[in-house]
Amino acid sequence: MKKGLYTTAFILAFVAVQGVFAQAKPELTVTAEGIGSDSYIDNDYAFCIPAATGHVKEGSDKSIGISWSKGPEGTKSYAIIMVDPDVPTVFDDAGKEGKTLPDAMPRRSFYHWVLYDVPAEQSQIPAFTDSQEIVKHGKTELKTPYGTRGVNDYAPYFASNPERQGIYAGYDGPCPPWNDERIHHYHVKVFALDVASLGLKGPATGHQVTDAIAGHILAQGEVVGKYTLNPDVKK
Repeated sequence: MKKGLYTTAFILAFVAVQGVFAQAKPELTVTAEGIGSDSYIDNDYAFCIPAATGHVKEGSDKSIGISWSKGPEGTKSYAIIMVDPDVPTVFDDAGKEGKTLPDAMPRRSFYHWVLYDVPAEQSQIPAFTDSQEIVKHGKTELKTPYGTRGVNDYAPYFASNPERQGIYAGYDGPCPPWNDERIHHYHVKVFALDVASLGLKGPATGHQVTDAIAGHILAQGEVVGKYTLNPDVKK
């Protein structure tokens, strides 16, 4: 009887382990130009940079360069997402003199770069390719030779500002509040997918692309860069 129990337990354990390995995704090796040896994103690739007066000013907003290892057999396209999970959920004190945004306050994700239907033969997007400067009302062209741009979260952020509102497609770099006590982390993720196209219509958001790639991911990888505009935060 005990032998049978041990045998059954062994089989169940083996099946469980096999299930874990079956769910594991191969990793892509991702490298980025624009993230320094200190892991911080260089100012050239930021939407906002430090200023001598007024704390911040507009930056060059050039897109970082990214390259990745070839996806596994069956890869038909790639998707690229750059997301900052350290954005405050409440902006009431953002940018206010004498106020700070505590590190412990609730945070949410903010999409900075959304690109999908990247051709399977692609393995890099050179620096400055997807953005060369800040475009006042955002980039509106969605189709590019290197993939389809989705809309980043600057679009809803500027939606109520007539001088800024528009379609912010593709890459727009970091611009965390200058009085935020938390250093922001920018996860640049590359996904190898088993479909040539996600079939999305119109300007797709980061959330929509994230939902669309679920169930199609063959492999993935990421590189993380940091950025802060707060001189009081230790780098």
